[in-house]
Order: sequence, then structure tokens, then C-alpha cells
Amino acid sequence: MKQGWTTFATRQVPRYTSYPTAADFGPAVAEPEARKWARAVAPGEHLSVYIHVPFCEKLCFYCGCATSVPNGYARIGNYLETLHKEIDLWAGALGPDHGGIAHLHFGGGSPNALSPEDFKGLADHACAAFGKRQNAEIAVEVDPRTMTPKFVEAMAAAGVSRVSFGVQTLAPKVQEAVGRIQPRELLVDGIERLRASGIHAVNMDLMYGLPHQTIDDVVEAAEFAAEMAASRVSLFGYAHVPWFAKHQAAIDEAALPGLEARFEQAEAGAEALVRNGFHAIGLDHFAEAGDPLSRAERHGKLRRNFQGYTDDPCQTLVGIGSTSISQFREGYVQNFKDRNAWRAAIEDGRLPSERGVVLTDDDRLRARAIEKLMCQLWVDVDEVCREMGAHPGALSDALETARFLQAAGLCQITGHVVTVPKEARLLLRTVAQCFDGRFKPVEARHAKAV
Repeated sequence: MKQGWTTFATRQVPRYTSYPTAADFGPAVAEPEARKWARAVAPGEHLSVYIHVPFCEKLCFYCGCATSVPNGYARIGNYLETLHKEIDLWAGALGPDHGGIAHLHFGGGSPNALSPEDFKGLADHACAAFGKRQNAEIAVEVDPRTMTPKFVEAMAAAGVSRVSFGVQTLAPKVQEAVGRIQPRELLVDGIERLRASGIHAVNMDLMYGLPHQTIDDVVEAAEFAAEMAASRVSLFGYAHVPWFAKHQAAIDEAALPGLEARFEQAEAGAEALVRNGFHAIGLDHFAEAGDPLSRAERHGKLRRNFQGYTDDPCQTLVGIGSTSISQFREGYVQNFKDRNAWRAAIEDGRLPSERGVVLTDDDRLRARAIEKLMCQLWVDVDEVCREMGAHPGALSDALETARFLQAAGLCQITGHVVTVPKEARLLLRTVAQCFDGRFKPVEARHAKAV
């Protein structure tokens, strides 16, 4: 890491999977807006649908997701029953004229906490309720430790075309420190089962900055992804936020790599992936050359949403399940986090939207600039202003802020084009923050930049 970057690397900044970020959502925008916006979806418009399964059979200490251990299947069954009702509520709210599902994503938690039969029933119901386009992608995040042969069969029968495999690390000492024991043999067997079932697109999630983790550990995981011919790889830094994710208190802070070590691990992992043929995508994703994500990046069609980098062009995302976020042209709405409140709303026939935000023209302009920068590591401010119909000087404040970062080497400004050099890629979110007109520094709200 370059001298003087430490201050920027320790800043808490949003991940910018949306703009405005969830930190700007409030209770003034809720169910009435969600229903109005759903009804306004244009005839023939394709949909993305996200279904949240907030359960894991085992809880990993590093996890910051909204999930819990069910301690029996009854809680899962009750949640599943309400999920089915929510699907019908959204399908009714949207009306019959939209173009159907183009992307269906199951996340969590671990969707394979569901029984094979229940998973297939849920997928079939979603596709029937919203309508499924012929070439729709169905993607599922799985926990390799609990992915049974029967669940693989259920995914294949449901038409799943992509699976995200939670690898994180292969190092036994690190696995033990984070409560996620999964030998290499288990991972290899799971991937082979997926491909034998006809699910060939396998993504891998890797992490750096874990307790006791070394550069060699990160490189080993990257080379494993190449060896197993992963389609896409995400390489995320562990965010230690025990004030938010209470179970992270089980991690020994003294065993966590320091800031310089985290930077070196991230760089070494990225270099290993590129050396093995992966194409670097934005901040922390990598894809093999023929993957749709690589093609989208090459053709300037890469997007960013709540699942990270995507080739999904849909303007409408329907989020189903507690905590899920829906995106419409007019704004964002998030479902109740409290499952009892979420269930009560649905039982009452209401969309379970607890809070949200209405998009202003300024929000749309800044969102486009942030997405461009996050996706291609450069943004032409004048071009974005023209594209969004804004005044040429509408982002002058962002350029002025970026000039301060240019002096530190985090970006380069030529005319009104802001570029993040390769060596500063890990601080991309810090540069994107220059375009954030809503950002308010609040202690313990966001993860550190690196």
C-alpha cells in the first residue's frame, strides 16, 4: 500500500450496491409506495426476483448476513409458508402485463437449508406466479457443507443454471478460526455433482483478511478456483463489525491481519486469479473470458445491484423475504427485518415494505456516475450529465472532492474524466463516495474501505 493511503483505507464507506444506499432508507416510504410502483411497471418489462432464505444449519463466525440457525425445520416451514404468500402478493401487485422473470436469485443465509422438495416447490411457484422467460437465469447460493445429492437433483429439476459456492478459504487453521470446516475433497465432490447434474456455471466466493490468514492461503484458494474452472469469483475482504453481527465476537481480533497485510492479500489473490486466466471485473469480481459477466464488461453493459456485479439489465427487482430490498424506477423499498412484523403484514394482505426512499433526479444522476465508476473504474462526468439530462455542472462538487483524492494518488482527473488507477483499485469505493450527495459519516455504519 502506498504511503499516505492508510487514512483512506480505514474510512468507513458504503459498498454502493445501490444509490441511495440502505442507510438512507426511512419509514416515510413503505407499503403504499411499493404497491404504486409495482403497478407502474411497464407492460412487457422483464423482472429480476430475489428470494431471501435467512437460515443456515451452521453459523460461520465471519458472516454479516441476516441469517440464523433454525434448530429444527419447523421455523423454516413457517417461514416458507409465508414466502409463498408473499410471492402471490407481489404477483398480484405487479399485474399481468410485465414480461416475466429474466433473473431469479436465491440468497441467504443458505437456500439449501430448505429441503429439496421445498426448494423446488418454491422455485416452481415463483416461476409460475411471475412467469419465467425461456432463457431466464436461476441462480442459487449454497453452503457446500450441507449441499446434499438430493438438493443438487432438486436444483437441476427446477432449472437452476448457476450456483454460487461458498469456499472462502481452504486453510484448515483459518477454517477452524471462523467455524467453517470444509475439506477440499468436500468442495471438489460438490462441484463435480453440480456439473454432472447439468449445472455447469459455478461461482466461488473467496475471502481475505480472515483470522490467521496468510497471502499463501489466499493464493491457494484463488488457484483452487482456477483448477475447478469456476465461472466467476468474488474476492471479498472480511468486515469485522461485531457491533452489528454479534456472532463475530467469537473471532479473535488479535489474529486478524493488519491493514497492510489485508491489502497485500487482496492484491496477491487478484494477481493469482488474473494469472490463471480470469478477467478482473470492477472492485472485487473476476470472471472467465466467455462468461456473460466478462462480455457485459467488455461491451460497457456491466451493472451493479444488491448481489454485486451483474449482467442483469432489469430495471425492476422484486425482493421477497424478510429484509429483502425491491428496486423500482421510482425508488427502493425494504421488507421488515423483524420476521413477526414481516409475517403479520403478509397475513394482513399488505406488501411487507417497512422503509424505503424516493429517487430524485439528483439521486439518479449520482447513481449513474457511481455505477459507471464502480463498473469500469472511470467515469466521464460530462457524458453522464448528458445521458441523464442534467446541467453540465451538476456534479462539480464531486469533481472538487475527487481532486483532493487525486493529490493522494487515488484517482486521476483529465478534463472531467475521473479514473481510478489499477494500483488504487481496492480504494474504488472511497473515490465513488465523492459522488455521494447523501453521505453522512456515522461511526460503525459501514465497513472499512479495504
